Amino acid sequence: MAFQKKDFIEIEFTGKIKDGEVFDSNIKEDLKKLNPDSNPKPLIFSLGEGMFLKGIDDFLIGKDIGKYKIELPPEKAFGPRVPQFVQTIPIKVFKSQNLNPVPGAVFNFDGRIAKILTVSGGRVIADFNNPLAGKIVTYDINVIRKVEDLNEKLKSFINFLFRKELNFSVKDNKIIIEVEKNLSQFVEMFKEKFKDVFNLELEVKETENPSKEQQ
Repeated sequence: MAFQKKDFIEIEFTGKIKDGEVFDSNIKEDLKKLNPDSNPKPLIFSLGEGMFLKGIDDFLIGKDIGKYKIELPPEKAFGPRVPQFVQTIPIKVFKSQNLNPVPGAVFNFDGRIAKILTVSGGRVIADFNNPLAGKIVTYDINVIRKVEDLNEKLKSFINFLFRKELNFSVKDNKIIIEVEKNLSQFVEMFKEKFKDVFNLELEVKETENPSKEQQ
């Protein structure tokens, strides 16, 4: 049966720059090329819900279990390069934080990642474009199965939204998620999302030790 939007599937995948190197994978042999110490993890996601690259979602809707090779232009992958995202920053900004900018270094500016291109005098030129912006990428996708188990779907969805493993239970068309007090309001913001994807009402239960950070 062809996949539809909101279906959950499990895939193995490897993403490469076209005619170039691997940049992402959950297959052990390919992941070792990025980091020999990395451990691959299963990827389960819902089609059309922004949990994976939109170009992959669009391709897989209407497909079935099997292997696919997908080529994506920049506009369907990580976007075009934007010249305005290359910015000049006074070196004193770095010095005030006891940072030493050198070409090739990567820094986080309030959630925006930038790569240092050049350092000259009192000026630092930083590139805030995604490193894959403007590049054609290819994905080798192996769709292993359609996920039917509700708890498995919910676990993957919660991990995606909150980057944590949160304890939860389902009862009477309601999902009850246990969270720390300081996170409760944030989690409640996703009530409509749980209703839309799972047709479940969301209840947030505050507790002392609800989660384990993802490694």
